[in-house]
Amino acid sequence: MPSAAKTWKIALLHDTRIQGRGGHLTHLAFRGLPGVETVALVDSNPDGIAERLRETEAVRHYTTCEEMLDAETPDILVICSRIPGEHLAPIGAAARKGVHVFCEKPLTIDLREADRIVQLAEENRVRIAVAHLGRHALVFQTAKRMIEAGAIGRPLTFYGRGKEDARGGMEDMLVLGTHLLDLACFFFGPPESVFADISVNGRPLRREDRIATTEPLGPVAGDDVMAFYKFPDGVRGLFESRKNLASRGVRMGLTIEGSTGTLAVRYDEDRKLRLSRSPFPPEDESRFDDVPLREERVIPGARPLDLDALAGHHRYFAENNRLAAWDLIRSIEENREPLAGARDARTVLEMIHGAWASQLTGRAVRLPLEDRRHPLE
Repeated sequence: MPSAAKTWKIALLHDTRIQGRGGHLTHLAFRGLPGVETVALVDSNPDGIAERLRETEAVRHYTTCEEMLDAETPDILVICSRIPGEHLAPIGAAARKGVHVFCEKPLTIDLREADRIVQLAEENRVRIAVAHLGRHALVFQTAKRMIEAGAIGRPLTFYGRGKEDARGGMEDMLVLGTHLLDLACFFFGPPESVFADISVNGRPLRREDRIATTEPLGPVAGDDVMAFYKFPDGVRGLFESRKNLASRGVRMGLTIEGSTGTLAVRYDEDRKLRLSRSPFPPEDESRFDDVPLREERVIPGARPLDLDALAGHHRYFAENNRLAAWDLIRSIEENREPLAGARDARTVLEMIHGAWASQLTGRAVRLPLEDRRHPLE
């Protein structure tokens, strides 16, 4: 348990000048935690700043991260933008001053940047946590315990499906599939190889292909992807996303097939954990029952979350951002890696780049990747 004597000074980089950079409540992750003071809010947008200071409980306002780091000595910098190209610079500035980081995902879209971020953490002895919130969520914590306890027998196959909206394919894989791929690693460890089939308008993807993405994500191509992963201990993984299939309801989710049972979670408003004991494979008729979830984790002295003001996925964000923030504090005190750290995020990015590399070479690709360049360059 973190020392009651220390006050953790938090700085927020939450720029609201451009809409769409946030939305996942990362800026509220540390609010209400014991022994925490939010000393600074960095936001270049002056409109409504008084209300954002009140919401975040920040003491002072700055317009640039550089200005804030010159004036303040925070323990942790929270980077709230979900635009991956906006992460390396503030991570570097913070790390060189010995400031730990909690960063929104995707961490980056370039493996060379990911390597640099991991190196910055090592050189400056700081911890970098990434908002892959599934690792903290009760539903997936429970699933992991059940898998390890043998509730579905020997794990055989992990199935992940993206949101499959207008971003279906590789944009979906980068933005939303990152959560599912990270959970596969959380359950089974980093994969050893990947083989993928990626297409564009029904034909095989070519290196020069590009799509216009909803958010700045660097080079992206492919509106249909099927990626196969080989995990340790004989576990196989599959991720699939196709464009414009979401009109009939929520498709994003995961299924874990074992030798004696199957676990499944849909990324709907409830995100229930369901268990099938059917003797048949999951592609045949299977009956799923809800698994009761019992939360036993307590953060001593934390202010209760106002969950009545939140609904569905915003409640999920609020609960699990707080758990991620608390885990980062504990990881610093315990001198360990965060539960969802920069190395984990780098592994997920390698899984995505590996899919492109496999498609372009026509063969299975070993992981981690030797070539750190973007496969579409």
